[in-house]
Parts: sequence; structure tokens; C-alpha cells
Amino acid sequence: MTTSEPSAMLPSERRAKVVELLRRRGTVRVHDLADELDVSAITVRRDISLLAEQGLVRRVRGGATVTATGPAGVRPQGYATEPNGSALPVVERRLPAPRPRDRSEQLTVGMVVPSLDYYYPDVIKGAREAAAEADVRIVLRGATYEAADERRQLARLVETVGVDGLLVVPTTTGDEGEALVRWLQSVDVPVVLIERTPADRYRDSVESVVSDHVRGAAIAVRHLAELGHRRIGLSTTLASPTAPHVRQGWREACERLGLPIDGTPDVRTVDQRDAGWPVTLDALLDSCLDSGTTALVVHSDPEAISLVERCQERGIRVPEDLALVTYDDEWAELSDPPLTAIRPPKAAVGRAAVTLLAARLRDPDPHRPAHRIVIEPQLIVRSSS
Repeated sequence: MTTSEPSAMLPSERRAKVVELLRRRGTVRVHDLADELDVSAITVRRDISLLAEQGLVRRVRGGATVTATGPAGVRPQGYATEPNGSALPVVERRLPAPRPRDRSEQLTVGMVVPSLDYYYPDVIKGAREAAAEADVRIVLRGATYEAADERRQLARLVETVGVDGLLVVPTTTGDEGEALVRWLQSVDVPVVLIERTPADRYRDSVESVVSDHVRGAAIAVRHLAELGHRRIGLSTTLASPTAPHVRQGWREACERLGLPIDGTPDVRTVDQRDAGWPVTLDALLDSCLDSGTTALVVHSDPEAISLVERCQERGIRVPEDLALVTYDDEWAELSDPPLTAIRPPKAAVGRAAVTLLAARLRDPDPHRPAHRIVIEPQLIVRSSS
């Protein structure tokens, strides 16, 4: 499909053609209309939105179908009535207009994140900063780490709001997560995943912006090793999609530095809100004492702060007896002592995601390759190490 606008066709002529095609065929998909008219899918969606507002067409998933009259039988302004009672656009004949400048048009982007109160507020802030610079409107929705909820929110953005593209932090695991990824692959708008990497079979259909959590965990291990710690443990929460990347970085860094892994705590825990957390916490600390582990990387901040409190209750000094580096740096500075932390580039991820999606939407090249952006976290050194 080519995405250039033919200069010989005025917008009113193009919309007349859209109505004509819909009248002949009933329902037509956006991408089929874009191919036939030799314009971008974005242009077709905007034409459909305008025609829908005027009562001539009805939006359906992935395309549109024609209606005979506007609301309450009123003919939209600028349209004539044929003898059979249907409405067709009145085409104004004049010299061809200059090619429309799609880059100057405001884009509307849907954004769905799983949390509005932890980790993702900074991602949203960065996205909004980039959106203001790029003249992009963001429609934000919060979900609940449930694939079904995420899909419901995304479908509303595509089918009801009529967004030009999607930014999403999707659930990708389990049957529902797999179904959600397949759905994202099938939608008629560009998709950029945030803090999620698509499986190989979906890499050609979606783009992504992620923090390099593998590198972040390795930075934490190297920091602790440079302080003289030779046995560095790991604690991650079971439900976290970040945990596998943190574990990979921890293991690879320990192997590179010649640090022992066998016998060193590598614990997958419930989170600190779970009723079983106190027992899990004591078991983790016992394991550190029994194995001679003198440092821990902990994901995430709530668990690390709770661990510090339990250390104080048990007379384990931080950092003298057990040094800690937390992962996320949302609340780490509020701990006593303040926690050394790996800070993912959350705002930068949000900015890059909007910039990437806007570039995809405004690039006329149909062969533009898929982009993957990986941004490195930072080490913030505080008193716990």
C-alpha cells in the first residue's frame, strides 16, 4: 500500500468515493479503502469519522458501512439527495488543491497502562511531554493487570474513540494474554508496546519501547561486587513481569564476575500485601544468614522497604550486615535508611513511545522497518549499600 495522498483528488472527492464504495459493497475495511484510494489508513479513518458525524456512514470494527440518511432523516450539509432518497456528497469542482500535510494534523493516541499509582505515572508524564511537543492528543485508560480488562479498554479506544494508534502495557502471559497479543496484531491501527517485548512471531506487527531490566540488574550486582560483596542474593515477586529480566541480569552478572550462585538465595516471593509475606520474609533473611549472603537485590520497593523494617526488628544492620539494592526507585528514598536503587528510565520510555508512534503514523513510507527502543536504567546510590 502506498501512503501518499494523490494531489488530483480533493478531500471532498475522496469522501464521495468512500461513500460510493460503501454503497456498492456494504461494509469495507479501512486498509482496503486506503489501498483503493491510494492514501494512508489515517486519512481514511478521519474521512470515516467525518462521514459518521454527518450521518452518512457507520463505523464498524476495522472499517465502515453506509447509512442512507443522517439522524432523524436530516440530510447533512453539503450533500445532495438522489431520486432514490439516499444522500451523496456534493463534489465541488475546482483546481487541484496542494497535497494535504498530514504531519500538521493532530493525532489521537490511546494509552492503556496497568497501574495509575505505581511505576507508570512517570511513564505517563513522559508520554504527555512528548505528546505536547508532537501535537498528539492522548486518551488515557487505566487497567488492572488483567488481559480481559485491557482488551476491553483497548477495543473501546479503537472502535468508539477512533484513535489513530495505541500505546499499551499489555498482559502477555496465559491464554488471555496470548489472545490479547493476537488481537493487538490484528487491529487496524499501529501499536507500540511499553515495557513489554513481543514474541518473535509478533515482532513484525508491533513495535516496542522498553527499559533494559537485564542491564539494570547487572548494574546492581556490579555495584555490590565493587563494594566487596562476594555472595549477592536475589528476591523477586512472583507476579511481576519484570522479574524474569531482573533474574536474567542478576545471574549473568554473577557468572561474569565469578560470584557463586549455588547456595545463594534466589527467591521468588509473594508480594508484601499477601498474608504469607511475613513468613516468606523471615525465611529469606534466614537463608541469607545461613549462606553467608551479605547483599541482596530486591524487586520491588515495597518488598525492600518491608525487608529493612524486619531487619531492624531482628537486629540485622543495613548495610553493615546486609546491603540492599532495590529495583524500581518509586519509594526507595523514603525508607530508613534510604535505599540504593536501580531507576528504570520511566519518563524516557513514555517519551520514546509517543515519539515512535507519531513517527510511524506520519511517515509515508509503507516499508518503514519495525523499531525496537531499549533504554538503560540508572543506579541511584543511597545509604543501604
